[in-house]
Amino acid sequence: HAFGAAQTLAGDGLRVLAVARRRLAEDEQETDVLERPPGDLEFAGLLALSDVPRETSTALVSGLYEEGVRPVMLTGDHPQTARAIATELGWPQDTVVVTGDELAAADRSARARMLRDAGVVARVAPEQKLQVVEALRDAGRVVGMVGDGANDAAAIRAADIGVGINARGSAAARNAADIVLTADDLTVLIHAIGEGRALWHSVADAIAVLIGGNAGEVGFGILGTLVSGRAPLSTRQMLMVNLFTDLFPAMAVAVTPKGDAGAARAASPEDAAGGVLGGPLVRQIRHRALTTCLGALTAWLIGRFTPGTARRSGTMALCGVVGTQLAQTLLDRRDSPLVRLTSVGSAAALVAVVQTPGVSHLFGCTPLGPAAWAGVAAAIALALAGQRALPRLEDTVRRLLP
Repeated sequence: HAFGAAQTLAGDGLRVLAVARRRLAEDEQETDVLERPPGDLEFAGLLALSDVPRETSTALVSGLYEEGVRPVMLTGDHPQTARAIATELGWPQDTVVVTGDELAAADRSARARMLRDAGVVARVAPEQKLQVVEALRDAGRVVGMVGDGANDAAAIRAADIGVGINARGSAAARNAADIVLTADDLTVLIHAIGEGRALWHSVADAIAVLIGGNAGEVGFGILGTLVSGRAPLSTRQMLMVNLFTDLFPAMAVAVTPKGDAGAARAASPEDAAGGVLGGPLVRQIRHRALTTCLGALTAWLIGRFTPGTARRSGTMALCGVVGTQLAQTLLDRRDSPLVRLTSVGSAAALVAVVQTPGVSHLFGCTPLGPAAWAGVAAAIALALAGQRALPRLEDTVRRLLP
């Protein structure tokens, strides 16, 4: 009966202490009995303690899950107590619970498999926290460890991101941490994750602007040279392209977070750390390069097959390559006033340079008429339409290729 009652109380999220007693014999002294191992104890009852979670704990857990981060609770409580508390705070009902005894009986590779999808580690000893961090890293997880005690220092140091708490933490935990929270409210971690992801997305977008745009310019230069026998753009014109596309617009993208915060969130905790660099960035660079090349090549071919000089077709190509890149940047970050200002400003500066006779000739250009500008606009529109079709085209090619 006592065991069943203890299990029930633990299942309700209470910490259970069993109380027993033994009366002293007439010839026994209390100090002597305390020196010997206890024996002949009589069960007296159960003492259930409730450790009330902080008001911000539920918001913290739900916020981490929304950001695609899977929290893992380390506790010394009974597994049933730990599961009940975790469920109350927002962990799934079917969350995996691993005990410290199970970790102690497993080798390192088995611990990695055991903890890969675990949400709670119960009955964990202080020295096992380091094993948990190492096992999660062995399982391919990016691990952040939050702790405030001296026995957390080793685990904090071993994690990818160690977080100490200054308000109530030990000096050892603070010294081992990469980040120290000055307040006691851990929900600031949610905002830190959002800010960090927004920063990485801005950096990735700026890289795509620079590398993708330059790759498209190189591709256009190679194709144009193969078709006409000479480079379609002069050295000064290429420098103008970099000036109008790589300077202010790319810098604006790098310092401006995306307005759509949901785009920075991962679909699941498993791909939370991945979704910025690697494959997505390569795809973004590839699409931008192909779009830039298509816009420039189309504008240049329209210039070649309509009445006019070679300088006119080169000027149209210049406007096509710059306009296509600025249009892509503007569409990607249309919600940013800074990106709008730099993109529109760069486009206006390009038009002013091209249409001013003396300055235009200095850069190897010539003022364009309405028909030429209409051809440039049509080339840019065609390139942007092609960019929308690229994902479907790539999927089709993948299905056709073995």
